[in-house]
Amino acid sequence: MKPKDPKRQLRGAINKAKGKNFEQYVDRSFDYYAMKGLAIVDKTPEPMQIVKPLGGGKFVAFFAKHAQPDYKGTIRGGKTVVMEAKYTTTDRLEQGRVKEGQADYLTRHQQLGALCYVIAGFGSGAVYRIPWDVWKNMKELFGRRYVREEDLQEYRVTAGGNGLLRLLD
Repeated sequence: MKPKDPKRQLRGAINKAKGKNFEQYVDRSFDYYAMKGLAIVDKTPEPMQIVKPLGGGKFVAFFAKHAQPDYKGTIRGGKTVVMEAKYTTTDRLEQGRVKEGQADYLTRHQQLGALCYVIAGFGSGAVYRIPWDVWKNMKELFGRRYVREEDLQEYRVTAGGNGLLRLLD
């Protein structure tokens, strides 16, 4: 068995923590919209499969395959919004980071009239709300199956005076 590279493990742990911080930033922004009565957008819980009940409400479980986008909700006026959040510490975001099941879900909801986006966070601190049509047609639009920050400037999300992302403005 090949020994684990401690530097790689550390890098992975740091990237995971940064991704979690990004997700919390997005969560707080949606909480603000809810508090103001402008939208209710909820995080989709990760599907878990129980392997062994332990009793007393405890169990052994594992996360099942993730097949739905990260966020779903309704904007005041009745419009549905569906979003997948992705974060990278590199200079590019690969199209394949949105899994096939998630892509299908976003496409089907968009066909019904939902607003569908990929929320992309980069290590620079910039955040972009990329329309689903742009994400799924990346190869045709950018000539490759990944995007860089310079490709996304028109989709950049600003922070409001409260420091929260203006994801639905």
